Amino acid sequence: MLERCVRTIEDSLLPDLHIESVDPHDPVVVRHTPRPWEFVGAGNYTAVFAHPEFPDWVVKVYAPGRPGLAEEAEVYRRLGAHRAYSHCLHVGQNYLVLKRLRGVTFYDCLRRGIRIPEQAIREIDEALAYARSRGLNPSDVHAKNVMLSDGHGLVADISDFGEPGSDTKWADLRRAYYRFYLPTLGRWPIPVPEFLLNLTRKLYRFLKTSG
Repeated sequence: MLERCVRTIEDSLLPDLHIESVDPHDPVVVRHTPRPWEFVGAGNYTAVFAHPEFPDWVVKVYAPGRPGLAEEAEVYRRLGAHRAYSHCLHVGQNYLVLKRLRGVTFYDCLRRGIRIPEQAIREIDEALAYARSRGLNPSDVHAKNVMLSDGHGLVADISDFGEPGSDTKWADLRRAYYRFYLPTLGRWPIPVPEFLLNLTRKLYRFLKTSG
């Protein structure tokens, strides 16, 4: 079935797919998705798609000119099997075939008023510690890259886990969760307007780059 999936990707997705990375700090823009492929989501360098014939897999396509595919494949190889992460089944020229993680990102939990339980925070802490034990450096772990799935925490994007340096996004998010979220939205979950979430994201990025 994997061979058939790869043929479908290369015959019906890639030739007519149009994605563009306009700004490296903002998600990739998807201009056209050929049917019956479904657009699942986008990061700053990639967009993710699913096909109804292969419901347990997704295809992560790198935007033209954006690096990192080989490095991400190596991170998946080093991670091995862990319940909080996906795993890579195939590496193409500009795409990866990954096990599909089903859940709601923390960002969308906030946007939709879905309560984020403390258990999910603890499980993500454990998953990041596991990645460090495999010689990786968990980076760029933020509200759009972690998910809630039946009360459990998942890490949806590991593309920067091979990068050097120190990254505090998860530590900052975790701190905000305990200091601000638990006493308020953790008790009385209500939807947070998307403009306010985006404003918070941009303000956070400004403070981190100017600090």
